[in-house]
Amino acid sequence: MTETTIRAAYLRPYFETWEPPTGEEVREILRRAGLSSAQAAKLVGVSDSRQVRRWTGDDAPISYSAWAILCDFAGIEKIWIEHQA
Repeated sequence: MTETTIRAAYLRPYFETWEPPTGEEVREILRRAGLSSAQAAKLVGVSDSRQVRRWTGDDAPISYSAWAILCDFAGIEKIWIEHQA
């Protein structure tokens, strides 16, 4: 299976012009985290797996907070923290 690249713009602290990642990128984060839709829904506090499927199907945007939790669970650094160079 080929790994999907997640664009760097989606791995940063929140900013006013933040746009949600694509469904493909959400699917990649779920894959890296080893989460099913139901497990992801429970982890981020949404009502059920249908909402997660809406995110992965590009039918609804994922919130920054849900995205940040999933990224953290997938082993990506805490994207909401500003890192100084």
